[in-house]
Amino acid sequence: MATGRTHRPATRSRGIPEATVARLPLYLRALTALSERSVPTVSSEELAAAAGVNSAKLRKDFSYLGSYGTRGVGYDVEYLVYQISRELGLTQDWPVVIVGIGNLGAALANYGGFASRGFRVAALIDADPAMAGTPVAGIPVQHSDDLETIIRDNGVSIGVISTPAGAAQQVCDRLVAAGVTSILNFAPTVLSVPDGVDVRKVDLSIELQILAFHEQRKSVEDTGGAAGHVVTGSAQDVAVPPVRDADGEPVRPAAEGRKGPDGDMPAVMPA
Repeated sequence: MATGRTHRPATRSRGIPEATVARLPLYLRALTALSERSVPTVSSEELAAAAGVNSAKLRKDFSYLGSYGTRGVGYDVEYLVYQISRELGLTQDWPVVIVGIGNLGAALANYGGFASRGFRVAALIDADPAMAGTPVAGIPVQHSDDLETIIRDNGVSIGVISTPAGAAQQVCDRLVAAGVTSILNFAPTVLSVPDGVDVRKVDLSIELQILAFHEQRKSVEDTGGAAGHVVTGSAQDVAVPPVRDADGEPVRPAAEGRKGPDGDMPAVMPA
């Protein structure tokens, strides 16, 4: 979803679905690895496996690019690298600013993958006056008072926000007002932006919570309680098999009231 101030992405004008756009970086990463190993061609099945998708979906995605491969040979790796890079806008230089140079911001600044993928960290910005002039990844941190000037002087259209949640919306508003049209948000909050501005959110805590959900499900299934309900005790969660009536149908446990933060709530919530 990255966009430039004067270059709108070709994917939109050509009607490439957003789901396909989201998979293009996966294909590019797999193809780049093949290119580094000097592999000349790759079949749709091999590339799909490397990218973690099925081959039919890959072929459909590539049809939007006008690339169909050669029967019995496969896809030309170098050509596909160029084709996808061009489609994603990675054949030009994209100056990026990172706002919020705490632990996460500093880690992002030190990430070596930006330059190799068409992105140049043009500036690091922080609101702490004590940070001004401090080099991070070889780039001196600049104060947020100069944000608008930095955006204008460097022709920046992509901003990265790694501030605390409370400051993120204000930073976002200033970036947008200065001309930034794409934002990568690492702050744990939802940003409000006007039409024409793209936001991608990265929330590590949410991803971990989703993994915790799946781990809990797997734990219940491993104990044979997938078809039952879970009773939470002080020591651990215990899977309880379902109670069935004379016809063998499961009987939903009666709701036993208990106090919660918002008043009475059932001990077992409806499925």
